[in-house]
Amino acid sequence: MASRPFSRASPKSASKGRGVRKVVCGSVMQHANALSASDSLATVLEVLTKRDWDHVFIVDGNGVPMGRIHAVDLLKMVAKKKVNRNMAWMHSIPARQALTHPPLSVRPTTPLLKAVALMLTHDLNQLSVVNDEGVLVGELGHSTVAKVLPRFLL
Repeated sequence: MASRPFSRASPKSASKGRGVRKVVCGSVMQHANALSASDSLATVLEVLTKRDWDHVFIVDGNGVPMGRIHAVDLLKMVAKKKVNRNMAWMHSIPARQALTHPPLSVRPTTPLLKAVALMLTHDLNQLSVVNDEGVLVGELGHSTVAKVLPRFLL
């Protein structure tokens, strides 16, 4: 009695798997949370709080990402008393001096799976999406990936 080789993927799910390879960052990216490098640390904290953001990309005068500030990192800095906590000091310090994450970016044409691999490799929650001139045009986060990938896997 001959037996067929075991196959996990049905033809339908195999085609879904191939479809995910065609998804690019530009088609699923979201609006980026961004502030200027010259904005004060007080402004960063105010915006993070008022808009309920957990991070913000800091961009230069041309809109090119310089890095990312995560709210948790700011809280840790203040809690460990590595910074002066008074408001006058916070208004005098530009956001660029508090950058905690490097400006890792992808292009809108970058395959989503490649961006996810980059996020996992560098233990990042967000990546900036930049155009050919390096200007911030969007962001890709874990929440976006979690919404997009299941439709190709299930």
